[in-house]
Amino acid sequence: MTSPQDVANRVPITIAIMLATVMNSLDTTIANVALPHIQGSVSASQDQITWVLTSYIVAAAIMTPMSGWLADRVGRKRLYLISIAGFTIASMLCGVADSLVEIVGFRLLQGLFGAALIPIAQAILLDINPPEKHGQAMAIWGAGAILGPILGPAIGGWLTEQASWRWVFFINLPIGILAFAGVFLFISRDGGARAKPFDFLGYASLVGFIGGLQLMLDRGPGEDWFASPEIWTYLLVTIGSLWVFVVHTLTAAHPFFDRALARDRNFVTASIFGFFIGILLFSTMALLPPMMQGLMGYPVLTSGLVSMPRGLGSFIAMFAVGQLVGRVDTRLILLTGLSISCVSLWQMMHFDLAMTSVPFMISGFIQGLGVGLLFVPLSTLAFATVPAHLRPEGSSLYTLIRSMGSAVGISIMQALVVSNSQAMHASLAARVIPADPVVQADLARRFDLTSVLGLSGLNGEINRQAAMVAYIDDFKLMLLITLACMPMLLLMRKPKVQPGRPTAIEVD
Repeated sequence: MTSPQDVANRVPITIAIMLATVMNSLDTTIANVALPHIQGSVSASQDQITWVLTSYIVAAAIMTPMSGWLADRVGRKRLYLISIAGFTIASMLCGVADSLVEIVGFRLLQGLFGAALIPIAQAILLDINPPEKHGQAMAIWGAGAILGPILGPAIGGWLTEQASWRWVFFINLPIGILAFAGVFLFISRDGGARAKPFDFLGYASLVGFIGGLQLMLDRGPGEDWFASPEIWTYLLVTIGSLWVFVVHTLTAAHPFFDRALARDRNFVTASIFGFFIGILLFSTMALLPPMMQGLMGYPVLTSGLVSMPRGLGSFIAMFAVGQLVGRVDTRLILLTGLSISCVSLWQMMHFDLAMTSVPFMISGFIQGLGVGLLFVPLSTLAFATVPAHLRPEGSSLYTLIRSMGSAVGISIMQALVVSNSQAMHASLAARVIPADPVVQADLARRFDLTSVLGLSGLNGEINRQAAMVAYIDDFKLMLLITLACMPMLLLMRKPKVQPGRPTAIEVD
């Protein structure tokens, strides 16, 4: 699909792709810090407002698997242009939405149009760069893909404070126009390359699995989980759809995803690894802004600015990893990134309500370093042994799995915060007896325990303490997940360029 003209236009093409990548990845978290403002504007409840985040991720996950097939059918450039234009228009519609139904619907449109942006960007960058520069190309792409979610809260906080929450969506307009112009002018026109039939059953079963799983996770906390027939229905749909998809993929003549991808050990291991990295990155970014605003009382702008060191850490890591990939064993870089991420999560486990913003910034900077060392090497290893003709499908599947990790992680971690807060509140409240002399000595100075107002204030403080414990439990769980990822490095093989043969890759 790549012509000599595309290789000659490598720099402007890379800039255009980076703009589209940043625009897409920015929207995964830029709305986080603005959620309380959006919630008040559209009169949504606490559990409903999270749909603004998960609807986008789920729509992108459902549409991502089609990006490879659509690129073959309508042409990669045409699909990329349609995706950029549709994403930009949907962003504008989100900015003018007046109800929860409207904004969730327009966020779904964002996800549907934006699904192809990331996998096509990966495929184009790999095609216009020789194999020995794939590490640097993935570092450039990774900077846009990872800095969007990391810097999103800071940018969203500033826009919300200075203008309105609507500007977290309006900001996509100039970026989208520039990206569209760059792709239109510098990427050569192409058409459908293969006549592979569309696997409707495979796609439908995959959509059923993703949709059922996400609905179960999102609706579960509000419906008392498996005490509700609705949740059981989602579970049965999820299990049934997964069974159909697996059996059909193994037996169909033309499955939705090429079975050769499942036989590539590096790709499979890196994809599983990417699922957990999605949990690590996006769950943390979804938890911290509400915690800072709801428990610590930070203004929206302050909570965004406190997130800035995370971006600085990722900038440093991205710069370093571009120089290290190809010179240092990629698995060693991944191990270093995981170890640094463990340090940051260990620090987060020691957060408390009396601390200043310094621990937020230090742990954020360290986590930025760690995640920055994971993102690019993982993408490099995932596609090191994937044939060029399978890269569009491989990119779609890899992006899908990572997106599922993000959506599942946000839903599970948020559900755990809610359930653990309730359990911890009951535990703490049982130990706070107003007649107890110890309680009288410590709490009576702050609360009038003889009045309804004072008892209400005491209950509010118990809620804060219980929620803080719940957040810490989430960070502890993420630390355990990170530690569990380390043994998977032993399953990966190290790619390297053969001496004297710059176009070939061998695997140790």
